[in-house]
Amino acid sequence: MKPLFWVGLVVLVLGVASFFVPIPHQEKHGVKVGDASVGITTRNDEKVPLAVSIVLLVGGLGLMAVSSKR
Repeated sequence: MKPLFWVGLVVLVLGVASFFVPIPHQEKHGVKVGDASVGITTRNDEKVPLAVSIVLLVGGLGLMAVSSKR
């Protein structure tokens, strides 16, 4: 199989996974006064926007189609 097909397959799998798998995001908030510091870390799980997932799916399918025509 051609390398372009495999790249398309990987992009397609990433596109499908982006619908279901959230990406963890951490933020650190705090105040530092002299040598003392007080802080808190917040963690959010955010999914990729729908438009990005669709672009990954269409791009993967397009790469696979171009690879099969060559």
